Amino acid sequence: MNMQNFLHGRARGFYRRDHQKPDGRTLSLYGYEPHEGVAGPEFEDAVSARSEMRFHPLRQEWTLFAPHRQARTFKPSKAANPLAPARPGAPVTEIPFADFELAVFGNRFPSLHPEAPQPPDAPWLSRPAIGDAEVIVFSPQDDGSLATLDQARRVLLVEAIIDRYQQHFDAGAAYVLPFENRGEAVGVTLHHPHGQIYAFPGVPGPQARAEAGFAGGYDLEADRVSWGEAFTIADAGGLTAHCPPWSRFPYEVWITPRSRTAGPWLFSAEEVEGLASLLGDVVARYDRLFGEPMPYMMSFHAAPAETCGRYQFSVQFYPLMRSAGRLKYLAGVEQATGVFTVDVDPEAAAAALREVV
Repeated sequence: MNMQNFLHGRARGFYRRDHQKPDGRTLSLYGYEPHEGVAGPEFEDAVSARSEMRFHPLRQEWTLFAPHRQARTFKPSKAANPLAPARPGAPVTEIPFADFELAVFGNRFPSLHPEAPQPPDAPWLSRPAIGDAEVIVFSPQDDGSLATLDQARRVLLVEAIIDRYQQHFDAGAAYVLPFENRGEAVGVTLHHPHGQIYAFPGVPGPQARAEAGFAGGYDLEADRVSWGEAFTIADAGGLTAHCPPWSRFPYEVWITPRSRTAGPWLFSAEEVEGLASLLGDVVARYDRLFGEPMPYMMSFHAAPAETCGRYQFSVQFYPLMRSAGRLKYLAGVEQATGVFTVDVDPEAAAAALREVV
């Protein structure tokens, strides 16, 4: 398979080229111009689908087991960067082309796989880890961040994520989670700017509880307005970046639309541009806050495939620093109970982030 289509995005039109890898995975190249490159050498070993999910009877949640991920790439040299464009004489990379704008491909070491096998019979409850795990590469450059990408590239990223939502929902996913882990403090082992997208066979617990809250009448935007401006950081294109008063991490930031919107696939062109702008703005503020790149976890929280119309979309940032040179660790009580202790009041965090323009 090697297909190229022009897609009408919510804000800007773009092209998607789907390239079939020899090992069976699909590489999708997104760009504002058609991609005409010729593929070079590629990985050919079969990708392992040997994952399973086991149910925790006391926590009432599923855990993923994927032993093959122990062999995944770990802090490679710049010359062996698997997310870089192909270069003559260099090691094989995941993107066998000399150039690209933005790329998405199936993870070579996936936690979820469309063809995950049935686990062997066991005295505990288990099921196949059916789903999908993708890597989304923001840029061919091996350094940078959401803050240093230009607005057009961030818009392309949002448009690509919207397209992946649609692709995974069409394939039967119950829940889709695009996310980015940034910094070694979060456990990142590939420093090339990238994120991931997981497509789950069921709705994970926190998202199911959020769905129930919205179905019960909770209105996130009305709540945000009621807090006043003390928690607001910035606005753009009909969205607001803010520090919720019930944040669990110091300097936690949410980006939410001011209209009730279940997911970015329902955004207007203005909202896509606004989200793209705020993604860069929040990361830039984080990096200026303590004068160094902020390690964080960021995720898109949209409605499940089948849900009520009351769901409200958010992008949530969980930064890992509480002050200059000091990390926020998850202590024993937080891991054991889920009750977090936060060292910075959210209104003070919002004020500090507003000031670092």
